[in-house]
Amino acid sequence: MKALGIIKYVFSFLGIGMLAGALFLYQGTRSFLAEAARTEGTVVNFMQTYSKHGITYAPVVHFANRDNETIVFVSSTATNPPAYAKGEKVEVLYFPAKPQEARINSFFSLWGGSVILGMMGAIFFLIGAGVTFVPMLKKRQGEYLKEQGRAIETDFQGVRVNGAVFVNGRNPFRVLTQWKDPSSSQVRVFESNDIWYDPTNHINSQRIKVFIDKNNPKKYYVDLSFLPKSEE
Repeated sequence: MKALGIIKYVFSFLGIGMLAGALFLYQGTRSFLAEAARTEGTVVNFMQTYSKHGITYAPVVHFANRDNETIVFVSSTATNPPAYAKGEKVEVLYFPAKPQEARINSFFSLWGGSVILGMMGAIFFLIGAGVTFVPMLKKRQGEYLKEQGRAIETDFQGVRVNGAVFVNGRNPFRVLTQWKDPSSSQVRVFESNDIWYDPTNHINSQRIKVFIDKNNPKKYYVDLSFLPKSEE
C-alpha cells in the first residue's frame, strides 16, 4: 500500500531526527557539566504552565554567582505536583559567563530532554523499520518454505479482517485454511499474511496450498500467488 510506504519513510525519518536531537542534547549536557560551576540555590516560587493536560509547576530559583550577584532563573523542567517545596535548597549548575542559563542539578533537569526525545525517536524508528523489514522477512521466509518446505493441500475456511492492524482508515484481510495432519490426526489452522483487499470473490477453489517446515509445522506459508495483485 502507498500509505504503508509513506508511514515507513515518515516514521523512519522522524525517528532518526529525534535520535539525532537526543544525541545533540546529550552532548550538550556533557559539555555543560564539564564546565559548569556549582553553588547552592533556593526555590523561591513556581511558574505555572497551563495545557489541556492540566497545570505544571516549574521552580523559580535564585542563587548568588561568583561575583555575589543574585541570579534568578526558571527551571526548564515542570511537573505536577511540584518536585520541590518553596524555600527548599537545591544545588545549581551554571556557566559563569551565562548564569541565567543555570540548571538544577537533578537527573530529569539535566537528562530528561535527551531521554524523552531518545525514547520517542526509538519508537518512531522501530515503527518505520518494522513496516520495512517485517514484510521483507515474511517474504524471505515464504520463499524459503516454497523451496525447502513440504507442500500440503488445505481446506479454505474463510476470510477475516485483521483488526490488529489499521492503516489509512483500513484493515487488511487474512485467508484462513485448515488441514488434518495424517500422522497425528491433529487439525491445524493456517492464516495467510495480510492482504489489502477482500480476496473472497477471487477464491474459486476450496483447496489452497500451504508450505510447512518439515521439522516444525508451526512455521508455514499460505500460498496466495493465484490472487490478483493489488492495484495499490
